[in-house]
Amino acid sequence: MLTPMVAGGVVFPGLFLLSKNTLQRLPQLRWEEADAVIVSARLVSSVQAVMASTAGYIVSTSCKHIIDDQHWLSSAYTQFAVPYFIYDIYAMFLCHWHKHQVKGHGGDEGGTRAPGSTWAVARGYLHKEFLMVLHHAVMVLVCFPLSVVWRQGKGDFFLGCLLMAEVSTPFVCLGKILIQYKQQHTLLHKVNGALMLLSFLCCRVLLFPYLYWAYGRHAGLPLLAVPLAIPAHVNLGAALLLAPQLYWFFLICRGACRLFRPRGSRPPSPCQTQD
Repeated sequence: MLTPMVAGGVVFPGLFLLSKNTLQRLPQLRWEEADAVIVSARLVSSVQAVMASTAGYIVSTSCKHIIDDQHWLSSAYTQFAVPYFIYDIYAMFLCHWHKHQVKGHGGDEGGTRAPGSTWAVARGYLHKEFLMVLHHAVMVLVCFPLSVVWRQGKGDFFLGCLLMAEVSTPFVCLGKILIQYKQQHTLLHKVNGALMLLSFLCCRVLLFPYLYWAYGRHAGLPLLAVPLAIPAHVNLGAALLLAPQLYWFFLICRGACRLFRPRGSRPPSPCQTQD
C-alpha cells in the first residue's frame, strides 16, 4: 500500500511545481506567480482526472461480474490518488491566496503582510471552498478506508464507475481558467461549457441511477426495487455522495443559462427566479 501512496505524494506536487516553474521561467512566457499557480493547479487536477477516469474505464470494463471480479488498478489507483486530495486542498488555498493578493488585500504598501491577514484569507478560503474541502477530507478519511478495508475485494466494477466521474473535471478546470482571464464570451468557453454540462450530468449525476440499474440487472430486480433490496447504509452513502453533485450541477446549469442567454436580453425578474 505504501508504494502507490508515496508515488502519488511525489507525482502531484512535483507536477505542480514543474508546471509553475516552467510558466514562470520560460523566456517566451514569463508569467506572474499568481497566474502560474492558478493554471498549474488546474492542470494537475485535469491530469489526475484523466488518469482516474482512464483507470476507472479499464476496471469497469474488465469486471464482467460486477460483485466478485477484481482488477489490480482499483486498489492501486485508489491508494495513488489519496495524496492528490491532500495536495489539492493546499493548491486550492494557494489559488485563493493569490486571487486575494491580486485584489489588493494582501498587505500594506511596503509589501509586509498585514497582521492577521493570513488567518483572514484562510477563513475566507474555508468559507468559499467549504464544500470542496469537506469533499476532499471525506475522500481521504472515509471513502479511502472503506474502499480498502470494508469492501474486502468486492465491487471493483462500482469503484471503477465512480472513478469515471472525473471525466467532467478537465472541462470544469478549463472553464475556471477562461473565466479567470475574462474569456466568457469566446466560442471556446461556450463549447467547453456545453461539454462540461453534458459530462457532469452523465458521469456524476446519472452515474448513481446507472449503478442502481446495473445492480438490479445483476440481481434480477427492477430499478425501483433496488433501494429496498440493498442495505440502508449503502443507500445513505450513495445519497451523501450524490448530494454535492446535485448542488454543483445546479451551479453549472445556472452558469450555462447566463452564458447562453442572448445578449441584450433582460435578466429574469426576482419573481421568476430564485437565485
